[in-house]
Amino acid sequence: YGEPYEGETALIIAVKENDIDMIKFLTKSMGALPDFGDLAGVTPAMRAAERGLDGALAALIEAGANMRASDNEGKSILFYCLEPSEEHAKCLALALENDADVNWPAKDGRTAFFAACEVAADNPEACKRLLEAGAMAEVAQVGTRRTALMAACASGSDEVVLAALLRGADPNSADRQGGTPAHHAARAGHLGCLFRLSAFGADFDRLDAKQNGAIHLATAAGHAGCVKFLGQRGTSAAKVKNADGKTLRLLAKEAKVSKACTKEVRRAERMSGKPRAKNNELWALTLYDWTLARGEELKTRLLTEFDPESTGQVAREDFVQVLGIMGAPWTPDCDKKLGPLYDKTKNSSFDYKDFLLGKKYIGKLYLAAAFEPKKKRAKKGKGGGRRKKKAKYPFEICVLPDEQVMRPAYGAPPVMYVPRAVSLTDTQQHQQRFEEQQLQRMPELYQLEKQAELSRPQASRKLQDDSVWYSTRLAKSFVNLNDCAKHGDVESIRLALRKGYGTEVADKLSKTPLMVAAHYGNIDVAKFLLEAGADVAARDNFKWTPLHHACHAGHLEMAELLLKSGAPTEAVALNGSTPLLRAIETANLQLVDLLLKYGAKASVENKMGQMIHEVAQNWGAPKVADFIKTKFPKMTAIDPKKRKTGGGAKRKR
Repeated sequence: YGEPYEGETALIIAVKENDIDMIKFLTKSMGALPDFGDLAGVTPAMRAAERGLDGALAALIEAGANMRASDNEGKSILFYCLEPSEEHAKCLALALENDADVNWPAKDGRTAFFAACEVAADNPEACKRLLEAGAMAEVAQVGTRRTALMAACASGSDEVVLAALLRGADPNSADRQGGTPAHHAARAGHLGCLFRLSAFGADFDRLDAKQNGAIHLATAAGHAGCVKFLGQRGTSAAKVKNADGKTLRLLAKEAKVSKACTKEVRRAERMSGKPRAKNNELWALTLYDWTLARGEELKTRLLTEFDPESTGQVAREDFVQVLGIMGAPWTPDCDKKLGPLYDKTKNSSFDYKDFLLGKKYIGKLYLAAAFEPKKKRAKKGKGGGRRKKKAKYPFEICVLPDEQVMRPAYGAPPVMYVPRAVSLTDTQQHQQRFEEQQLQRMPELYQLEKQAELSRPQASRKLQDDSVWYSTRLAKSFVNLNDCAKHGDVESIRLALRKGYGTEVADKLSKTPLMVAAHYGNIDVAKFLLEAGADVAARDNFKWTPLHHACHAGHLEMAELLLKSGAPTEAVALNGSTPLLRAIETANLQLVDLLLKYGAKASVENKMGQMIHEVAQNWGAPKVADFIKTKFPKMTAIDPKKRKTGGGAKRKR
């Protein structure tokens, strides 16, 4: 029995819950049918495979589940085993071991291998496992005539493309629009797939129904590497106009491709139709691409059968024999041209290791290394030598670890987040809206009020705000306490203090609300925090005090408030700076004078060895520099270029 909406049975629900004991109970004791599906025809085994529940699938197989069943779309259980996970791989193996039909087509003509090729880049192992189980590589979709090889090329898995070609897939097959596997690979920019297609004799000059070659699609998409490859391996498509009358150069211009792609387009147009040179003949390029695809397998066979001592040379007859067994594009002409080239000892031997490099029979620009991104060379200095880069040392910032973040006992957010104070009515923003001056702006309401004024008691002659009785209470929300100090939300800070939060609650950078208020110049917030007992000498992760922040931002009134509250003027930050040095950097003469009046010492030096005169020269305005020179004439500034940075002997030049 299935529920009326989706038709799920009790067995399907047990499978979804991965309850193996319940599955066995329903199938063995209650007589549940293991192949009874839902309204979409999906059986319990398919649901188990879909979720990667290999244990549940094994229990269903033990109960006699049919691995050849299909759903309403004609999909077998193998279609549900294609997700890239170990559990789905186990389900796929179980289904194949228990007589699942690997070539069962769905109603649209796709097989499980076709569906796997569509996601081949994510799960190439499933594609190869299906091929090993006997899946047909040359399978096409009904209607579009799109093949599995085209799907693999569009996905971008060159290893699946190679496996399909080895199993007999046609590299020159065409879909209903005339597109070949090369068209699909070029459109997506998968250069590796194009290399594999070339190894098996793909024709890159084929045109689709719109007279576009693979190189046209690569140009429109801006894939410079694919354009370069197709220009080298093709012959005539580069100069062909498509059905819209557009050449490669016009397509590149409309698509606004990169300079590298435009350069390859022009080169392909120049090479198109010209006779090939000795180092770029088509047979040589096809043979080289084949060695890229199967070179490791060829090398392993030769080492195992004919070269156990790994000399790198075998008899030419043995080499040609292995190539014939592996299906290499080796012709008698290849034997005549390449045989003497790789016979170093002149005794009918063949240097296969040198042959696999391909450098002797094709040009440098046609090798696979020419398609790799170029490494940028280091620029030379004026003296001719390479200029050394200035070393960058990591600067660690102290941050409070997550495990040390305090949280309230009742499960609220971390302590730096406090309840937001939200008024149920809008009395704060429009607290005067019921006064007579506001009512006069609304004549109709004002006249009604005046007419009814005499008929009402004296105590109720003004309109009363009763919205608190019918307004919906807002949900509780939290806000960072430092954000309250930044935006001047005194009400939320007041509410937090009433609820037990302290004024010294700091964020991960150890910044307190008073520091934030001092930095942004919120004088009202700072006054409230100081009245509530905020520590005026608190330090953040850089050892800055609130006075540091106020002086750094140039807030004169804020600095005066902090100084009156006892802020230390000699607090030294992590880099040795005091509030006075920060004030000098802001070029605020009044702020500098204020700090000096409150006893700030002028004989301070930061970690860079700079005193107030040097800081004033580097950062301050001329007025500040003149003021310091006049007030402290005996303290002479040291020229940074003349300062000694360390001891030891002088370096010879």
